[in-house]
Amino acid sequence: MNTDNRFTQNHTQIKLVTTRLPLKVLVTAIIISMNLGMFGAFGQIIVHDLIPTFLADSKMQHGTGKEGVEMNDTLGIDDSERGDLFGNDKTKMAEPASTPIYKNERFIWALKFSHIHLFGMSMIFIFMGAVALLLDLRTNVRAMLIGLPFVGIWIDIAAMWLKAFVSPVFFWLHAPAGLIFGIIFIFVSLRAFYEMWLSEK
Repeated sequence: MNTDNRFTQNHTQIKLVTTRLPLKVLVTAIIISMNLGMFGAFGQIIVHDLIPTFLADSKMQHGTGKEGVEMNDTLGIDDSERGDLFGNDKTKMAEPASTPIYKNERFIWALKFSHIHLFGMSMIFIFMGAVALLLDLRTNVRAMLIGLPFVGIWIDIAAMWLKAFVSPVFFWLHAPAGLIFGIIFIFVSLRAFYEMWLSEK
């Protein structure tokens, strides 16, 4: 990186590019751990959402819809809790009209998944936001890298509630939400590694 392009409004601010070894090791460990978690989440999406959806649809096309459900059972996947790519309304349970909202299966499902997801994803991007804060970039770029993933998380949580109470088609809102925090996660990780271990001081 050209020295003339560095942003040195505050000379006392810590930057990854000039920091000492202990902080580099800490940041590296955080990034590697977060990446392992993200790969696990990606695998969970494939196993929990994509595979059951396509297997179930394949069985339905061959006129063996019941076998499709059994196939999901053999995979150890509960259809009532998986995502649904094509709007097959399996997250909506048949509820008596008199069931209170707090006993409603859709409400319990949305509440359970949204609060776990909100805490987990927020913690990931609190750590990654701290890393982005130390990058050698313009202040407004770092602010965007810190703030946008949280917008993606909120969209993701909204999709959970909308697909449970409005239409399963809102499952597709997970795609732009995941794209927002996925791209930023990858960029911050690669940029941090570059600044710590590859760039010339």
